[in-house]
Amino acid sequence: MTPRITRSESPDKQRTTYPASPFRLFEDFFNDWAFRSIESRRGQGWTPAVDILEKDGNVHLMVALPGLDEKDIELKVEGQVLTIKGERKIQESDGYTFHQQESSFGPFSRAFTLPDTTDLNSIKADYKNGILTITVPQKPEVKPRTIKVNI
Repeated sequence: MTPRITRSESPDKQRTTYPASPFRLFEDFFNDWAFRSIESRRGQGWTPAVDILEKDGNVHLMVALPGLDEKDIELKVEGQVLTIKGERKIQESDGYTFHQQESSFGPFSRAFTLPDTTDLNSIKADYKNGILTITVPQKPEVKPRTIKVNI
């Protein structure tokens, strides 16, 4: 592009301007996208997503932990509180140069207060395809039952 000189009343106030480019928006976006994405996440911790469902009297917590090994996950029950802790380590780049990295890394911790009706001694956990599924059964006396009416 050829610069255009704008003349004002005095020669010391001359400035150079460039004609507007139709690609200016894209240029601005791609020139600072990496800094914007880093800035927006700076200071935030990593919190994995958790879905809580109930089926057949059991509560299921499904925790999204992609890229973790089982050994990087710790489950603990203290009183009525179930705590999930772990750490996602930074992946090796294998010669790649990162231009943007949106995956969060580092330690995380989530805690859930379980109701008194849960059987804390029968909690089970399975980890498959990056999803940790924790099954928290209800105490047998809490599960709904059918009562027969005598005639």
